[in-house]
Amino acid sequence: MLFLIADQASETLVNQPVGELKMSFFEMAVKGGIIMIPILLLSIIAVYIFFERYFAIKNASKEDPLFMERLKDYIHAGQLEYAQTLCRQTDNTISRMIEKGITRIGRPLSDIQTAIENVANLEVARLEKGLPTLATVAGAAPMIGFLGTVIGMIQAFYDMANAGSNIDVQLLSSGIYTAMVTTVAGLTVGIIAYFAYNVLVARVERVVYQLQARATEFMDLLNEPVN
Repeated sequence: MLFLIADQASETLVNQPVGELKMSFFEMAVKGGIIMIPILLLSIIAVYIFFERYFAIKNASKEDPLFMERLKDYIHAGQLEYAQTLCRQTDNTISRMIEKGITRIGRPLSDIQTAIENVANLEVARLEKGLPTLATVAGAAPMIGFLGTVIGMIQAFYDMANAGSNIDVQLLSSGIYTAMVTTVAGLTVGIIAYFAYNVLVARVERVVYQLQARATEFMDLLNEPVN
């Protein structure tokens, strides 16, 4: 029976004009059926999270090269109010972390370091907002696509069973389209979301490194002797 279907398919393709084989992207997506709706929604969510988080992390990673030098001058001069004002004016991830450390000056260094680490953890958690959802999209989209594959194959076999001996490729095309289109769509969204997730994770790790470096530099600054 499978050979009969293959023969009919090849015969149809041979006899069909080339122009009729053309299909737009929208028409192909529609043939994927209702399963394409959640895949489309997941793709929109993934695109939104990626660009929103990308620019948020990019802004967080910006750093004034003179910030630590000016801060050092203020702290050594005992002008802690000016140092706090500088942090508020700079207003980025690093400055918010350092500002918390400045408010703890006068306490044991362990207390200052703990306060800095707590703020740094909060800042990193804020940057990672949406990343678990993006990871979920990367895993869920291919699974939904495979669900569409199963539904499409069930539909194709159901149509085959109802057709009896009058099997026609056109009759089976609906189920096969659903199976193939949803698989491709799910894998495409999943792969793109996976790469997007890893790009954002790498950029967050870069910000974490910056926070660790500046926290160490600030603690060393407090240990420096004042001339």
